[in-house]
Amino acid sequence: MDFVIRQVTPDDYETLGKITAQAYLRDGLLDFGESDWYLGKLRDVAKRAADADVLVAVEDGRALGGVTFVPSGGPMADIARPEEAEIRMLAVDRAARGRGVGEGLVRACVDRARSVDGCVRIVLSTKRTMHAAHRIYERLGFVRTPGRDWNPLPGQPDITLLTYELTL
Repeated sequence: MDFVIRQVTPDDYETLGKITAQAYLRDGLLDFGESDWYLGKLRDVAKRAADADVLVAVEDGRALGGVTFVPSGGPMADIARPEEAEIRMLAVDRAARGRGVGEGLVRACVDRARSVDGCVRIVLSTKRTMHAAHRIYERLGFVRTPGRDWNPLPGQPDITLLTYELTL
């Protein structure tokens, strides 16, 4: 690895917000494209950093990607239950893909979860089409939890998110 993973700083917010938004847009992960309500959340790294731990992968001062780690009981949790941490908004700049950045960010979240007192599991949600991310999760030992799959927009039945977990 020729990059480092660290806590995001205010100097990173704008760049990481752009990387995250562009990754989701270019990969077709936003069901409503540029008008998707979730796009604003992806861009708002400052809000995420206030409510959770945002990690950024950096090489020579340039952000390559990031992820949001939600400790047990954090306000940004979508599916985490007591004693569980959650991974959210994993994104890697297209130019940095294939170099282990995504896997490094997920590993950093697993390490953080292991350091949280009382945390026994780490969970995440993913779209069906995020095949590269699924491979990372499975390679790191995450398993599918179909009983926890959920829909963030109940009025849109085709937007079910898949869930994974890793017991620590």
